[in-house]
Amino acid sequence: MITIERTDREIIIKLPADLNVDDIQRMVDYLSYRQAIQRSQATQAQIDDLVNEVKKRWWEKNKGRFPGLNADSNENLV
Repeated sequence: MITIERTDREIIIKLPADLNVDDIQRMVDYLSYRQAIQRSQATQAQIDDLVNEVKKRWWEKNKGRFPGLNADSNENLV
């Protein structure tokens, strides 16, 4: 049985002990993400630019791990 309690300062969710911990962690990660974006003033265009920059930096750092891919074939990865 899942129960949800609300106090003046917090929401308490009680879950059965037999639930899969990975599923619970995904739920907590999602709630943390939602909390973070709730305060964000970034536009979607700014977020998209940031995502592209992170992907580009990741590829530059890791492309040696994928010798079968060349610069032209990774266009969709960044």
